[in-house]
Amino acid sequence: MIRVALADDEAVVRMGLRVLIEREADLELVGEAADGAAALDLLRRTRPDVLLLDIRMPGMDGVATLKAIATDPGLRDVRVIVVTTFEIDRYVFESLQAGAGGFILKERAPEELAHAVRVVAAGEALLSPSVTRRVIGMFGRHLADGIGPAVAGLDELTPREREMVAWVATGRSNEEIARELVLSRDTVRTHVSRAMVKLHARDRAQLVVFAMRAGLTIPG
Repeated sequence: MIRVALADDEAVVRMGLRVLIEREADLELVGEAADGAAALDLLRRTRPDVLLLDIRMPGMDGVATLKAIATDPGLRDVRVIVVTTFEIDRYVFESLQAGAGGFILKERAPEELAHAVRVVAAGEALLSPSVTRRVIGMFGRHLADGIGPAVAGLDELTPREREMVAWVATGRSNEEIARELVLSRDTVRTHVSRAMVKLHARDRAQLVVFAMRAGLTIPG
């Protein structure tokens, strides 16, 4: 059973997400919050597996909430999916940089939202390849302007591990990467896992952020 919490300032949105979660046999709703501060209190009381978080809320917004979650040792196992009406690259990157495990639009089909919860609960990153490419492109422009953050840890990776991190940043799963490279899924998983350990990444979304910062791209 995957335990899920909701944080959104719109009651009608929470109701829709509540109905979605309650109709799925493997999902359990543990509570709701209308702002970031209430969401943090809810997380500390219930310790859910996944938080569905609106990025734009009054008071403490989604990004500030994500940063608070990332710095709280007691919440390190909570995975966060940003659920928003705004498909804006800046929100995607800020969310990932602050610790989100995925990003999905509110108007997506109910089965896609349920799938998103399962994917992120399993430790995968949830970003469509098209959105990922735009975000990487935006961050590349920032680097060209000289405002990108310094990259640490790149020298710790083997060439194969760097390649795998670049593939992860395309939004593909281990299985999809394995098919592209004609490798076994276990081989891909091993390289990705080693990269995560070396980079102290808590999930695949953090590998996406690293790839953006390091300018890693797949060969071709």
